[in-house]
Amino acid sequence: MTKLLSETRNLNIRCDLPAEIWDRVPDVYALMEGWLGFGDGIKGMDGIPYWFGFNEEEAHISASVEPGGLQFFVTDMDEEKWNFWLSHLKLQATKILGFRVGEIELGEVNSEIEWIVA
Repeated sequence: MTKLLSETRNLNIRCDLPAEIWDRVPDVYALMEGWLGFGDGIKGMDGIPYWFGFNEEEAHISASVEPGGLQFFVTDMDEEKWNFWLSHLKLQATKILGFRVGEIELGEVNSEIEWIVA
């Protein structure tokens, strides 16, 4: 098993998406293994979502909204577990948010949102 010291990945969940999309993002978070909730300034940074741990010195995942999209930061986690977790998040987000969620950098999606028509 390979352990990641740290890695950052960006998803195409952009800051300019409508509020009705962003209102559903916490529903995606809550479905994911290790969900702890949002930091409160004592445990973790205020308003930041966390999984597995609040401390960057231990295995944890956190996320933040950046100009390029929703950015996930992982530290001290098994690489296989991280990749599985992120793949599962992309699937859940695609179902709940109604568009294909992935990484532009990996060629999974384009810069344009690909809405799913039911």
